[in-house]
Amino acid sequence: MYFQTIKFNFRKANYFKDICSSNIKIVIVSLDKLKLSKPLVAAMTDAGFLTPKEIQARTMSRILGGQDVIAVGPEGSGKTTTYVLATLMKLKYAFEEAPRALILVPDAEHVDHVLEQFKLLNRNNTFRILGIDSRGAVDTQMNEITDGVDIIVAVPDRARALYLKLALNTNKIQLFIVDNAELIVKKGLQLPVVELANSAYKSQHVVFTEVIHEKLNLMISPFMKDSTTTIEVDEIGEKQAEVYQQMLYQVPNFRTKLNLLTLLLNDTEVFDKVVVFVNTRLTAQTVYKNFNHTKENEISIYRSLFFDDKGYDDIEDFKDNPEARVLIVANENLEELDLQGIPFILHLELPEQKETLIQRIVKHGDEDVVAITFSTDIELIEVKKIEQAIGQKLEIMELPEDLKVVDVAAKSKKKKIEQDEDADRGAAFHEKKASNLKNYNYSAGTKAKMTYKNKKGLS
Repeated sequence: MYFQTIKFNFRKANYFKDICSSNIKIVIVSLDKLKLSKPLVAAMTDAGFLTPKEIQARTMSRILGGQDVIAVGPEGSGKTTTYVLATLMKLKYAFEEAPRALILVPDAEHVDHVLEQFKLLNRNNTFRILGIDSRGAVDTQMNEITDGVDIIVAVPDRARALYLKLALNTNKIQLFIVDNAELIVKKGLQLPVVELANSAYKSQHVVFTEVIHEKLNLMISPFMKDSTTTIEVDEIGEKQAEVYQQMLYQVPNFRTKLNLLTLLLNDTEVFDKVVVFVNTRLTAQTVYKNFNHTKENEISIYRSLFFDDKGYDDIEDFKDNPEARVLIVANENLEELDLQGIPFILHLELPEQKETLIQRIVKHGDEDVVAITFSTDIELIEVKKIEQAIGQKLEIMELPEDLKVVDVAAKSKKKKIEQDEDADRGAAFHEKKASNLKNYNYSAGTKAKMTYKNKKGLS
Protein backbone atom coordinates (compact mmCIF):
# COMPACT_ATOMS: atom_id res chain seq x y z
CA MET A 1 0.00 0.00 0.00
CA TYR A 2 1.27 3.47 -0.87
CA PHE A 3 0.77 6.32 1.57
CA GLN A 4 1.71 9.84 0.48
CA THR A 5 3.63 11.53 3.31
CA ILE A 6 3.60 15.24 4.08
CA LYS A 7 5.74 16.40 7.03
CA PHE A 8 5.59 19.75 8.81
CA ASN A 9 7.29 21.28 11.80
CA PHE A 10 4.83 22.25 14.50
CA ARG A 11 4.80 25.91 15.60
CA LYS A 12 3.63 26.49 19.13
CA ALA A 13 2.51 29.99 18.22
CA ASN A 14 0.34 30.09 15.12
CA TYR A 15 1.87 33.13 13.50
CA PHE A 16 4.85 34.13 11.43
CA LYS A 17 6.89 37.31 11.26
CA ASP A 18 7.24 39.38 8.14
CA ILE A 19 10.20 41.72 8.52
CA CYS A 20 9.95 44.75 6.28
CA SER A 21 11.81 48.05 6.74
CA SER A 22 12.84 46.92 10.27
CA ASN A 23 9.16 46.67 11.28
CA ILE A 24 7.81 43.35 12.54
CA LYS A 25 4.33 42.49 11.35
CA ILE A 26 2.59 39.63 13.15
CA VAL A 27 0.01 37.81 11.06
CA ILE A 28 -2.49 35.72 13.03
CA VAL A 29 -3.91 32.63 11.32
CA SER A 30 -7.69 32.84 11.59
CA LEU A 31 -10.18 30.07 12.31
CA ASP A 32 -11.68 30.94 8.92
CA LYS A 33 -8.79 28.95 7.41
CA LEU A 34 -10.53 25.77 8.61
CA LYS A 35 -13.66 26.65 6.54
CA LEU A 36 -15.96 25.86 9.44
CA SER A 37 -19.62 26.83 9.73
CA LYS A 38 -20.41 30.03 11.63
CA PRO A 39 -21.90 28.15 14.62
CA LEU A 40 -18.72 26.07 14.93
CA VAL A 41 -16.48 29.14 14.68
CA ALA A 42 -18.57 30.77 17.42
CA ALA A 43 -18.34 27.62 19.56
CA MET A 44 -14.56 27.47 19.08
CA THR A 45 -14.18 31.15 19.99
CA ASP A 46 -16.34 30.77 23.11
CA ALA A 47 -14.21 27.77 24.12
CA GLY A 48 -11.07 29.88 23.86
CA PHE A 49 -9.73 28.51 20.56
CA LEU A 50 -8.81 31.66 18.64
CA THR A 51 -6.41 30.20 16.09
CA PRO A 52 -6.15 26.74 14.53
CA LYS A 53 -3.31 24.45 15.45
CA GLU A 54 -1.01 23.12 12.76
CA ILE A 55 -2.60 19.68 12.59
CA GLN A 56 -6.04 21.25 12.21
CA ALA A 57 -4.91 23.60 9.46
CA ARG A 58 -3.25 20.78 7.51
CA THR A 59 -5.85 18.02 7.84
CA MET A 60 -9.27 19.67 7.99
CA SER A 61 -9.69 20.39 4.27
CA ARG A 62 -8.65 16.83 3.39
CA ILE A 63 -11.06 15.26 5.89
CA LEU A 64 -13.92 17.51 4.78
CA GLY A 65 -13.02 16.65 1.19
CA GLY A 66 -13.61 12.96 1.87
CA GLN A 67 -10.00 11.75 1.76
CA ASP A 68 -8.66 8.98 3.99
CA VAL A 69 -6.10 10.54 6.33
CA ILE A 70 -3.50 9.38 8.85
CA ALA A 71 -2.68 12.27 11.19
CA VAL A 72 0.46 11.89 13.32
CA GLY A 73 1.06 14.30 16.16
CA PRO A 74 2.09 14.37 19.82
CA GLU A 75 -0.21 14.71 22.79
CA GLY A 76 -1.64 18.21 22.97
CA SER A 77 -1.26 18.96 19.27
CA GLY A 78 -5.04 19.22 18.74
CA LYS A 79 -5.93 15.83 17.25
CA THR A 80 -9.18 15.33 19.21
CA THR A 81 -10.51 18.80 18.45
CA THR A 82 -9.67 18.24 14.78
CA TYR A 83 -11.88 15.20 14.30
CA VAL A 84 -14.65 16.52 16.56
CA LEU A 85 -14.90 19.60 14.33
CA ALA A 86 -14.67 17.51 11.17
CA THR A 87 -17.42 15.17 12.38
CA LEU A 88 -19.78 18.04 13.26
CA MET A 89 -19.10 19.58 9.83
CA LYS A 90 -19.50 16.34 7.85
CA LEU A 91 -22.80 15.28 9.42
CA LYS A 92 -25.00 18.08 8.19
CA TYR A 93 -28.30 16.55 9.24
CA ALA A 94 -29.09 15.14 12.67
CA PHE A 95 -31.48 12.54 14.01
CA GLU A 96 -31.33 9.63 11.60
CA GLU A 97 -32.02 6.00 12.47
CA ALA A 98 -28.51 4.56 12.29
CA PRO A 99 -25.21 6.13 13.45
CA ARG A 100 -23.22 7.97 10.80
CA ALA A 101 -19.94 8.39 12.66
CA LEU A 102 -18.06 5.79 14.69
CA ILE A 103 -15.07 6.92 16.75
CA LEU A 104 -12.91 4.24 18.35
CA VAL A 105 -10.68 5.11 21.31
CA PRO A 106 -8.52 2.87 23.54
CA ASP A 107 -10.34 3.06 26.90
CA ALA A 108 -13.14 4.56 28.99
CA GLU A 109 -11.04 7.55 30.01
CA HIS A 110 -10.63 8.55 26.37
CA VAL A 111 -14.36 8.04 25.78
CA ASP A 112 -15.09 10.61 28.50
CA HIS A 113 -12.52 13.03 27.07
CA VAL A 114 -13.99 12.90 23.57
CA LEU A 115 -17.55 13.29 24.87
CA GLU A 116 -16.42 16.43 26.74
CA GLN A 117 -15.02 17.87 23.50
CA PHE A 118 -18.29 17.18 21.69
CA LYS A 119 -20.25 18.74 24.56
CA LEU A 120 -18.07 21.83 24.23
CA LEU A 121 -18.58 22.24 20.48
CA ASN A 122 -21.94 20.55 19.78
CA ARG A 123 -24.06 23.61 20.49
CA ASN A 124 -27.76 23.12 21.24
CA ASN A 125 -27.17 19.35 21.23
CA THR A 126 -27.63 19.29 17.48
CA PHE A 127 -26.40 15.68 17.28
CA ARG A 128 -27.13 12.72 19.51
CA ILE A 129 -23.83 11.38 20.80
CA LEU A 130 -23.38 8.13 22.71
CA GLY A 131 -20.36 6.86 24.64
CA ILE A 132 -19.86 3.10 24.84
CA ASP A 133 -17.37 1.25 27.04
CA SER A 134 -17.21 -1.62 29.51
CA ARG A 135 -18.74 0.41 32.35
CA GLY A 136 -22.24 0.10 30.88
CA ALA A 137 -24.44 -2.97 30.55
CA VAL A 138 -24.58 -4.42 27.04
CA ASP A 139 -28.41 -4.62 27.05
CA THR A 140 -28.70 -0.97 28.08
CA GLN A 141 -26.28 0.10 25.35
CA MET A 142 -28.23 -1.94 22.78
CA ASN A 143 -31.41 -0.09 23.73
CA GLU A 144 -29.66 3.30 23.56
CA ILE A 145 -28.43 2.58 20.03
CA THR A 146 -31.88 1.35 19.00
CA ASP A 147 -33.45 4.57 20.29
CA GLY A 148 -31.35 6.46 17.74
CA VAL A 149 -27.88 8.00 17.76
CA ASP A 150 -25.82 10.03 15.28
CA ILE A 151 -22.29 9.67 16.66
CA ILE A 152 -20.86 6.80 18.70
CA VAL A 153 -17.63 7.09 20.70
CA ALA A 154 -16.61 3.59 21.77
CA VAL A 155 -13.86 1.23 22.83
CA PRO A 156 -13.23 -1.31 20.03
CA ASP A 157 -14.06 -4.56 21.84
CA ARG A 158 -17.42 -3.35 23.19
CA ALA A 159 -18.36 -1.82 19.83
CA ARG A 160 -17.56 -5.14 18.14
CA ALA A 161 -19.70 -7.03 20.67
CA LEU A 162 -22.65 -4.76 19.91
CA TYR A 163 -22.04 -5.18 16.17
CA LEU A 164 -22.07 -8.99 16.49
CA LYS A 165 -25.35 -8.76 18.45
CA LEU A 166 -26.76 -6.81 15.46
CA ALA A 167 -27.33 -3.74 17.65
CA LEU A 168 -24.72 -1.58 15.93
CA ASN A 169 -25.62 -0.95 12.30
CA THR A 170 -22.51 0.12 10.36
CA ASN A 171 -24.18 0.40 6.94
CA LYS A 172 -24.75 4.15 7.17
CA ILE A 173 -21.46 5.14 8.78
CA GLN A 174 -19.90 7.97 6.78
CA LEU A 175 -16.92 8.67 9.02
CA PHE A 176 -14.88 5.94 10.72
CA ILE A 177 -12.29 7.43 13.08
CA VAL A 178 -9.58 5.69 15.10
CA ASP A 179 -8.04 7.90 17.78
CA ASN A 180 -4.91 7.13 19.80
CA ALA A 181 -4.32 4.24 17.42
CA GLU A 182 -0.92 3.53 18.94
CA LEU A 183 -2.56 2.83 22.33
CA ILE A 184 -5.18 0.60 20.71
CA VAL A 185 -2.34 -1.47 19.24
CA LYS A 186 -0.58 -1.53 22.60
CA LYS A 187 -3.74 -2.93 24.21
CA GLY A 188 -4.01 -5.62 21.52
CA LEU A 189 -7.36 -4.40 20.15
CA GLN A 190 -6.44 -4.57 16.46
CA LEU A 191 -8.93 -7.32 15.52
CA PRO A 192 -12.14 -5.48 16.51
CA VAL A 193 -10.88 -2.31 14.80
CA VAL A 194 -10.25 -4.11 11.51
CA GLU A 195 -13.54 -6.01 11.66
CA LEU A 196 -15.56 -2.87 12.33
CA ALA A 197 -13.70 -0.88 9.68
CA ASN A 198 -14.31 -3.55 7.06
CA SER A 199 -17.99 -3.68 8.00
CA ALA A 200 -18.24 0.08 7.41
CA TYR A 201 -16.81 -0.33 3.91
CA LYS A 202 -18.64 2.71 2.48
CA SER A 203 -17.15 5.10 5.03
CA GLN A 204 -14.22 7.47 5.01
CA HIS A 205 -11.44 6.32 7.34
CA VAL A 206 -9.35 8.70 9.47
CA VAL A 207 -6.63 7.58 11.90
CA PHE A 208 -5.01 9.74 14.59
CA THR A 209 -1.86 8.56 16.32
CA GLU A 210 1.24 9.77 18.14
CA VAL A 211 3.59 7.41 16.30
CA ILE A 212 3.63 5.24 13.20
CA HIS A 213 5.20 1.80 13.35
CA GLU A 214 4.95 -1.62 11.72
CA LYS A 215 2.29 -3.08 14.01
CA LEU A 216 0.08 -0.04 13.55
CA ASN A 217 0.49 -0.23 9.77
CA LEU A 218 -0.53 -3.88 9.89
CA MET A 219 -3.75 -2.89 11.67
CA ILE A 220 -4.82 -0.08 9.36
CA SER A 221 -3.59 -1.36 5.98
CA PRO A 222 -6.63 -3.65 5.41
CA PHE A 223 -9.05 -0.73 5.34
CA MET A 224 -7.11 2.44 4.43
CA LYS A 225 -7.31 3.38 0.75
CA ASP A 226 -4.25 3.57 -1.51
CA SER A 227 -4.81 7.32 -1.84
CA THR A 228 -4.45 7.84 1.93
CA THR A 229 -2.40 10.87 2.95
CA THR A 230 -0.20 10.81 6.04
CA ILE A 231 0.26 14.21 7.65
CA GLU A 232 2.87 14.39 10.39
CA VAL A 233 3.14 17.26 12.85
CA ASP A 234 6.41 17.16 14.72
CA GLU A 235 6.25 19.06 18.00
CA ILE A 236 9.41 19.41 20.03
CA GLY A 237 9.24 21.66 23.06
CA GLU A 238 11.87 24.16 24.05
CA LYS A 239 15.02 22.75 25.59
CA GLN A 240 14.60 22.76 29.35
CA ALA A 241 18.04 21.44 30.33
CA GLU A 242 21.25 20.06 28.87
CA VAL A 243 21.22 16.28 28.59
CA TYR A 244 23.87 13.68 27.87
CA GLN A 245 24.39 12.36 24.37
CA GLN A 246 21.29 10.35 23.43
CA MET A 247 21.19 7.24 21.24
CA LEU A 248 18.22 5.08 20.30
CA TYR A 249 18.11 1.49 19.06
CA GLN A 250 14.78 0.38 17.60
CA VAL A 251 14.30 -3.41 17.75
CA PRO A 252 11.29 -5.69 17.16
CA ASN A 253 11.09 -7.46 20.53
CA PHE A 254 12.66 -8.09 23.93
CA ARG A 255 14.65 -11.15 22.80
CA THR A 256 16.37 -9.03 20.17
CA LYS A 257 17.03 -6.41 22.84
CA LEU A 258 18.92 -9.03 24.84
CA ASN A 259 20.94 -10.08 21.80
CA LEU A 260 21.81 -6.45 21.03
CA LEU A 261 22.78 -5.75 24.64
CA THR A 262 25.07 -8.79 24.67
CA LEU A 263 26.62 -7.77 21.36
CA LEU A 264 27.32 -4.21 22.47
CA LEU A 265 28.71 -5.13 25.87
CA ASN A 266 31.07 -7.67 24.29
CA ASP A 267 33.19 -4.63 23.46
CA THR A 268 34.83 -4.39 26.87
CA GLU A 269 37.20 -1.63 25.79
CA VAL A 270 34.37 0.81 25.07
CA PHE A 271 31.79 -0.31 27.63
CA ASP A 272 34.08 -0.40 30.65
CA LYS A 273 31.52 0.78 33.22
CA VAL A 274 27.81 0.41 32.49
CA VAL A 275 24.51 0.62 34.33
CA VAL A 276 21.62 -1.19 32.60
CA PHE A 277 18.10 -0.26 33.73
CA VAL A 278 15.11 -2.61 33.44
CA ASN A 279 11.64 -2.32 34.96
CA THR A 280 11.41 -5.27 37.38
CA ARG A 281 13.75 -7.32 39.54
CA LEU A 282 12.54 -10.45 37.75
CA THR A 283 13.60 -8.96 34.41
CA ALA A 284 16.96 -8.08 35.97
CA GLN A 285 17.40 -11.79 36.73
CA THR A 286 16.56 -12.67 33.12
CA VAL A 287 19.10 -10.20 31.77
CA TYR A 288 21.75 -11.39 34.23
CA LYS A 289 21.34 -15.03 33.21
CA ASN A 290 21.52 -14.06 29.55
CA PHE A 291 25.24 -13.29 29.79
CA ASN A 292 28.19 -15.67 29.68
CA HIS A 293 29.76 -14.98 33.06
CA THR A 294 33.36 -15.59 32.03
CA LYS A 295 34.83 -13.28 34.67
CA GLU A 296 33.72 -13.32 38.27
CA ASN A 297 32.10 -10.08 39.49
CA GLU A 298 32.15 -8.57 35.96
CA ILE A 299 28.34 -8.52 35.70
CA SER A 300 26.09 -8.15 38.71
CA ILE A 301 22.63 -7.12 39.90
CA TYR A 302 21.70 -4.23 42.14
CA ARG A 303 19.80 -5.62 45.14
CA SER A 304 19.27 -9.02 43.58
CA LEU A 305 16.00 -10.90 43.92
CA PHE A 306 17.90 -14.05 44.97
CA PHE A 307 20.60 -14.07 47.64
CA ASP A 308 22.93 -16.44 45.74
CA ASP A 309 23.33 -14.11 42.72
CA LYS A 310 26.25 -11.71 42.48
CA GLY A 311 25.13 -8.24 43.37
CA TYR A 312 25.54 -4.97 45.22
CA ASP A 313 23.39 -3.21 47.79
CA ASP A 314 25.29 0.04 47.33
CA ILE A 315 26.14 1.48 43.91
CA GLU A 316 29.30 3.06 45.35
CA ASP A 317 30.69 -0.46 45.90
CA PHE A 318 30.11 -1.15 42.21
CA LYS A 319 31.91 2.05 41.23
CA ASP A 320 34.88 1.29 43.46
CA ASN A 321 35.39 -2.26 42.17
CA PRO A 322 37.62 -2.13 39.04
CA GLU A 323 36.57 -5.66 38.04
CA ALA A 324 32.87 -4.78 38.11
CA ARG A 325 31.83 -3.67 34.62
CA VAL A 326 28.04 -4.05 34.26
CA LEU A 327 25.38 -3.40 36.91
CA ILE A 328 21.77 -4.38 36.17
CA VAL A 329 19.28 -2.19 38.04
CA ALA A 330 15.49 -2.61 38.33
CA ASN A 331 13.25 0.48 38.39
CA GLU A 332 10.91 -1.41 40.71
CA ASN A 333 10.79 0.30 44.13
CA LEU A 334 14.03 2.10 43.28
CA GLU A 335 15.10 5.28 44.99
CA GLU A 336 17.24 7.84 43.14
CA LEU A 337 20.76 6.57 42.39
CA ASP A 338 23.95 8.58 42.19
CA LEU A 339 25.19 7.78 38.66
CA GLN A 340 28.09 10.18 38.72
CA GLY A 341 31.19 8.57 37.25
CA ILE A 342 29.22 6.04 35.13
CA PRO A 343 30.08 6.71 31.44
CA PHE A 344 27.26 4.57 29.98
CA ILE A 345 23.61 4.60 31.06
CA LEU A 346 21.50 2.04 29.19
CA HIS A 347 17.71 1.75 29.37
CA LEU A 348 16.84 -1.73 28.16
CA GLU A 349 13.23 -1.01 29.12
CA LEU A 350 11.50 2.35 29.37
CA PRO A 351 10.15 3.22 32.84
CA GLU A 352 6.44 3.93 33.28
CA GLN A 353 7.12 7.55 34.20
CA LYS A 354 9.25 9.47 31.69
CA GLU A 355 10.57 11.66 34.53
CA THR A 356 12.38 8.60 35.93
CA LEU A 357 14.48 8.35 32.78
CA ILE A 358 14.88 12.09 32.25
CA GLN A 359 16.41 12.73 35.69
CA ARG A 360 19.16 10.21 34.84
CA ILE A 361 20.16 11.88 31.60
CA VAL A 362 20.30 15.52 32.70
CA LYS A 363 23.88 16.68 32.29
CA HIS A 364 25.94 17.44 35.39
CA GLY A 365 29.20 19.26 34.88
CA ASP A 366 31.53 18.20 32.07
CA GLU A 367 31.07 14.45 32.41
CA ASP A 368 31.34 12.53 29.14
CA VAL A 369 28.30 10.23 29.39
CA VAL A 370 26.35 8.37 26.70
CA ALA A 371 22.71 7.41 27.34
CA ILE A 372 21.41 4.56 25.16
CA THR A 373 17.74 3.61 24.91
CA PHE A 374 16.36 0.35 23.50
CA SER A 375 12.82 0.55 22.14
CA THR A 376 10.31 -1.74 20.47
CA ASP A 377 7.52 -0.34 18.29
CA ILE A 378 5.10 -0.34 21.21
CA GLU A 379 7.53 1.68 23.35
CA LEU A 380 7.95 4.41 20.73
CA ILE A 381 5.06 6.27 22.39
CA GLU A 382 7.18 6.73 25.51
CA VAL A 383 10.19 7.70 23.37
CA LYS A 384 8.16 10.50 21.76
CA LYS A 385 7.10 11.82 25.16
CA ILE A 386 10.73 11.85 26.32
CA GLU A 387 11.81 13.72 23.18
CA GLN A 388 9.11 16.34 23.75
CA ALA A 389 10.12 16.74 27.38
CA ILE A 390 13.87 17.18 26.75
CA GLY A 391 13.38 19.28 23.62
CA GLN A 392 15.42 17.14 21.25
CA LYS A 393 15.23 13.92 19.28
CA LEU A 394 17.14 10.80 20.21
CA GLU A 395 19.68 9.86 17.55
CA ILE A 396 18.56 6.63 15.87
CA MET A 397 21.45 4.19 15.53
CA GLU A 398 21.83 1.52 12.86
CA LEU A 399 21.61 -2.03 14.16
CA PRO A 400 24.89 -3.98 13.94
CA GLU A 401 25.11 -6.27 10.92
CA ASP A 402 25.84 -9.35 13.03
CA LEU A 403 22.90 -8.81 15.38
CA LYS A 404 20.64 -11.85 15.62
CA VAL A 405 17.08 -10.55 15.17
CA VAL A 406 14.60 -12.93 16.79
CA ASP A 407 11.40 -13.63 14.84
CA VAL A 408 8.94 -14.40 17.63
CA ALA A 409 6.06 -15.05 15.22
CA ALA A 410 8.07 -17.67 13.33
CA LYS A 411 8.98 -19.44 16.58
CA SER A 412 5.35 -19.54 17.68
CA LYS A 413 4.31 -21.00 14.34
CA LYS A 414 7.04 -23.65 14.52
CA LYS A 415 5.98 -24.61 18.04
CA LYS A 416 2.37 -25.02 16.92
CA ILE A 417 3.43 -27.28 14.03
CA GLU A 418 5.46 -29.42 16.43
CA GLN A 419 2.48 -29.69 18.78
CA ASP A 420 0.25 -30.77 15.90
CA GLU A 421 2.78 -33.43 14.88
CA ASP A 422 2.94 -34.76 18.45
CA ALA A 423 -0.84 -34.96 18.57
CA ASP A 424 -0.87 -37.01 15.35
CA ARG A 425 1.48 -39.59 16.87
CA GLY A 426 -1.10 -40.63 19.43
CA ALA A 427 -1.53 -40.30 23.15
CA ALA A 428 0.69 -43.30 23.92
CA PHE A 429 3.79 -41.72 22.36
CA HIS A 430 5.62 -38.99 24.26
CA GLU A 431 8.83 -37.72 22.73
CA LYS A 432 11.36 -36.65 25.31
CA LYS A 433 11.96 -32.93 25.34
CA ALA A 434 15.36 -31.33 25.71
CA SER A 435 16.08 -29.56 28.94
CA ASN A 436 15.43 -25.85 29.06
CA LEU A 437 18.68 -24.85 27.48
CA LYS A 438 18.91 -21.30 26.12
CA ASN A 439 20.89 -20.83 22.97
CA TYR A 440 21.98 -17.30 22.30
CA ASN A 441 24.24 -15.80 19.70
CA TYR A 442 27.17 -15.19 22.00
CA SER A 443 29.79 -15.73 19.27
CA ALA A 444 28.18 -13.56 16.65
CA GLY A 445 30.79 -12.85 13.97
CA THR A 446 33.03 -9.92 14.53
CA LYS A 447 32.34 -7.25 17.11
CA ALA A 448 29.70 -4.66 16.22
CA LYS A 449 31.07 -1.96 13.98
CA MET A 450 30.39 0.70 16.51
CA THR A 451 31.04 4.34 15.84
CA TYR A 452 31.35 5.19 19.52
CA LYS A 453 35.13 5.64 19.45
CA ASN A 454 35.60 7.66 16.28
CA LYS A 455 32.32 9.24 15.31
CA LYS A 456 31.16 9.87 18.86
CA GLY A 457 34.54 10.73 20.35
CA LEU A 458 34.52 8.02 22.98
CA SER A 459 38.11 6.86 22.62
